[in-house]
Amino acid sequence: MNRRKTKKIKVGNIFVGGDAPITVQSMTNTDTRDVKSTVNQIKQLEKEGCEIIRVAVPDMEAADAIKEIIKQIKIPLVADIHFDYRLAIKSLENGVNALRINPGNIGDENKVKEVVNAAKYYGVPIRVGVNSGSLEKELLEKYKRPCPQALVESALKNVEILEKYGFYDIVLSVKSSNVVEMVESYRLLSKNTDYPLHVGVTEAGTKFSGTVKSSIGIGALLLDGIGDTIRVSLTDDPVEEVRLGKEILQACGVRKFGVEIISCPTCGRTAIDLIGLANKIEKELKHINKPIKVAVMGCVVNGPGEAKEADIGIAGGKNEALIFKKGEIIKKVKEENIIEELINEINKL
Repeated sequence: MNRRKTKKIKVGNIFVGGDAPITVQSMTNTDTRDVKSTVNQIKQLEKEGCEIIRVAVPDMEAADAIKEIIKQIKIPLVADIHFDYRLAIKSLENGVNALRINPGNIGDENKVKEVVNAAKYYGVPIRVGVNSGSLEKELLEKYKRPCPQALVESALKNVEILEKYGFYDIVLSVKSSNVVEMVESYRLLSKNTDYPLHVGVTEAGTKFSGTVKSSIGIGALLLDGIGDTIRVSLTDDPVEEVRLGKEILQACGVRKFGVEIISCPTCGRTAIDLIGLANKIEKELKHINKPIKVAVMGCVVNGPGEAKEADIGIAGGKNEALIFKKGEIIKKVKEENIIEELINEINKL
């Protein structure tokens, strides 16, 4: 996979685009005005591996809360602004690390200019976040409906406004809840700009459907080399967004975050509770940071041989299992000792 070359933009203490790692983002679902709850959730997301966090800024009280929130967290904070340009300026004054705006709903060009001038003054980047639900009226009239061409035209038009006032620290997104249109939009946009792209399927749905849509949409683009930062959107705990985002990056071979588990789907040969065992092993290994592949297989047929590319693994039998490394069997253990013995061997790697 050849990653598309983009500009490198500084967001707080990290970079987005260029040769910087593709980062995982999320957004809080707390009331931003509730500083304690918001900080607690951000810290939980930080622990899970979130690298950039966004908060909603619906009013001045929320914009003022940013000053206190940013003192207590480590990752860059993005203010999500809609409708009122003054909220963007106040967020900048209070130390936010980036802005997400949709110029289509923030007012006339003079208001956008004021936001741009403030962002330049504070050295803060702006993400132009276009999505299918908030396209400009004239583009909807032109294209009759939200479509990739309309989303991209909106994004590029708004880039022109920012560039007109000498602003170039820009990240772009063109999100849709339709996976096919989302992928087409980003592919089209990537041919027309070298600004870094924030990739995601908006309003993807619940944990199950959202996982499917986000994996297909984000994964397809990553395999095309498109995308500099990602946000999975789920109607669920934001922690799940971060976990899935990391898993998508790892599955696409883009980044390594720790243990990768491969496991077979079970069949009539399985004589062990492989489903329960695989889930327990996944939970136990979640916070091990070694970039290794662990196989959890149901029998000797697709055990050491089929999973020989794994660094270590188990192949279940009746009331017992074989533990193997790189396809070579190293020991046989009782069922009740599988997890303990596996972890002991992982710690030796």
